[in-house]
Amino acid sequence: MICGIDEAGRGPVLGSLVVAGVIFEDDSELIRLKVKDSKKLLPKKREILAKRIKEIANNYEILIISASDIDDMRMIMTLNEIEVNAFVKIIDKLRPDLCYVDSADVNDTRFGKNILERLSFKPEIVSKHKADDIYPIVGAASILAKTTRDEQVRKFAMDLEKKLNLPLGSGYPADPITKKFLKTWIEVYGTLPPHTRHSWKTAQRLLEQRKTRKLDDY
Repeated sequence: MICGIDEAGRGPVLGSLVVAGVIFEDDSELIRLKVKDSKKLLPKKREILAKRIKEIANNYEILIISASDIDDMRMIMTLNEIEVNAFVKIIDKLRPDLCYVDSADVNDTRFGKNILERLSFKPEIVSKHKADDIYPIVGAASILAKTTRDEQVRKFAMDLEKKLNLPLGSGYPADPITKKFLKTWIEVYGTLPPHTRHSWKTAQRLLEQRKTRKLDDY
């Protein structure tokens, strides 16, 4: 049995980190379906493929790590270590013979080794950068992770946007729409909105700017 694992939402300042794993006997059906990296698919196509992947997979696992849990864990570990732990949990549940993982570490060999050391059994691990673009089974995992995160973001964005009458944007720190949303929310409510990763520099910087402005008012 072969397995693919990937994540969605590593970099955003808003929302959860989602890690997904899928297990198949082989990837022939995924190749036939032209499964590939979720970033190279239109949203509608991702949704269609996600549904089909869940139907035909021998098994799959999706792990959602909330923004607040990410903040708590980052007090004692790096983001790479958080991902390693998440990948380990999924592999231990799926128990494949061979597992392809999309490396979050600049050193893909080290990333695979760190996963293998923490597993309760010893499958073969293939850790590669851009694995979601190389291996269809990792592409399938990326589709499940991406569609799951997108659904979550859509739900909380609808709620938060109504409170400011502003678009939330992509949730990424470099997005000016997201920056404007966070800045406005802080000005109106005096704190960061729900689902924000407080440990992200963007969030911390905006809060500090707010505090500085309030001090200047005196």
